[in-house]
Amino acid sequence: MRVLVIGGTGHIGSYLVPRLVLGGHEVSVVARNPVPRYTDARLCWGAVQWIIADRKAEEQAGIWQPRMESLEADVVIDLICYTPEQNRAMVEAFEGRITHFIHCGTIWAYGHPGQVPYRECDQRHPISDYGRKKAQIEADLIARYRETGFPVSIIHPGHISGRKWLPIDPQGSRNGVEIYRKLARGEVVHLPEFGRETLHHVHADDLGQLFESAMVNRQAALGEAFSGVAPQALSLIGCCRVVAGLFGREPNIEFAPREQMADIMGADAWACTLDHIEHSPCCSIEKARRLLGYSPRYTTEQIYVECLEYLLESGQLEV
Repeated sequence: MRVLVIGGTGHIGSYLVPRLVLGGHEVSVVARNPVPRYTDARLCWGAVQWIIADRKAEEQAGIWQPRMESLEADVVIDLICYTPEQNRAMVEAFEGRITHFIHCGTIWAYGHPGQVPYRECDQRHPISDYGRKKAQIEADLIARYRETGFPVSIIHPGHISGRKWLPIDPQGSRNGVEIYRKLARGEVVHLPEFGRETLHHVHADDLGQLFESAMVNRQAALGEAFSGVAPQALSLIGCCRVVAGLFGREPNIEFAPREQMADIMGADAWACTLDHIEHSPCCSIEKARRLLGYSPRYTTEQIYVECLEYLLESGQLEV
């Protein structure tokens, strides 16, 4: 099939595009820079047709939608749509001309999980502006499918990780390598309250698998949303135990009240942690398994192994 990937050089696209090329599809990628950021450009990417465009700039100039209307494709995969207005332009550009439209959502559209693991059919209660906009896009797309038959599927990724993209760390933040150094050396690591809040990671290659599976299993995927996460969520304590255990240690954890964590971690890092622990995601992949055959290769433990190997090999982490 002719597959158009919008934003195909980022976390997901770096792994998805080679899968599509190897699957024999004719792949076009819209991106500002024709180089994948997280996989080797010498493998598979020579078969890609590049469409160089800055989405944000072209939207502001009023030329993005006409550009989309000029492109021909069977399947469109939009990996970088963040507002209902952006999505509306895409629907108007492709409705009636394609067989499948796959939108990249987020588990932040779910909000607080009322029960765990959270299922795609559970009610949405987004708690952030980003999550609310993504939830609205999902609602708009599903309504369009029901009203006009617009052929949509939605994938909601968890915390995207990969070899060159550090996972959300065991403190629930993206605070560099220091937390890994402390866990490797047996130094004190501070967690908020009791450390029972959860993170739900996913490897970008497993997301590539899920997007591809939705495309291949089109009939089962139409009008449906799927969570793209690892088989299990881990608590902050669990993440600390995994990383420390890789270095033959038990984590040296001390708990602190939330109001002290900004002083311990830094204000920006704590804001990131707070966002993650307030969501505390734990999602089910049963639906994706049942309808699409989704079988993630990476557990969260294996995600940490791969990323730590890269940090050690690249000299970013010394222990």
